[in-house]
Amino acid sequence: MGIIPSRNLEEQRREQNGVVYFDRGTIQGKDGRRYDRYAIQTHFVQVGESQTALVEKYVRPLYQEGDLLSFGAKVMCMCVKSVKTRDEVKPGWWANHLWRFAGINHTGVGMHEPYKLQLVIDMCGLPRVLFAAAASAVTKLFGIHGVFYKICGKGVGGIDGFYTRSSFELYHQMALINPDNPNELCDRLYQETGIPVVLMDANDIQRDQLGKSAGFPLTDEQIQDAMADNPSGQGDELTPLILIRPLK
Repeated sequence: MGIIPSRNLEEQRREQNGVVYFDRGTIQGKDGRRYDRYAIQTHFVQVGESQTALVEKYVRPLYQEGDLLSFGAKVMCMCVKSVKTRDEVKPGWWANHLWRFAGINHTGVGMHEPYKLQLVIDMCGLPRVLFAAAASAVTKLFGIHGVFYKICGKGVGGIDGFYTRSSFELYHQMALINPDNPNELCDRLYQETGIPVVLMDANDIQRDQLGKSAGFPLTDEQIQDAMADNPSGQGDELTPLILIRPLK
């Protein structure tokens, strides 16, 4: 796979029709197909904003026939109100004690925070969380990681927030939970905008594809190829919308 890289934001920065975006360069997939990627900068999206309005405001001015859209999962959570605030989560005895033994996941964020652990208990039930914690403790002795998230399931690994190191104060007090109907959300956005959509929870270590609109023209493997270098960047860049332009 070939990547034409440039992570210097000033070199990448472009502006067109009042929209600021970053040219992430061209990437070539394992099958030889090539893609240009444009990371579109938005405002800090608040809870309850319209995902369709965001696409029309930020994506439409750059869109060309054949373009595809990667929509960031965190912004989708904000739009569909798939969030929990600290006021809505009440850490109990188990959460207040178990979090001290929790590790971190592949993103550097884990359950070592009582509010987040309590949220998982609320979602999965205490018996499953206790079993997952015990299994995780045993398997880590053999170098096996991620068992806690696999046993809990229900998108627990995708919970983000209650994170005091975030650049955004709101994320100190709020957790985002990946929606449980991602394909439906992508279909609806495609029907309202005419732009094929894939919902991505991406970071510099892995790109999790949560769902895509019906008839999306790339295979799952091709989507991974197009997003391989995480063109979304880090959260503080405010570039959750990635316009993918397949090259002929």
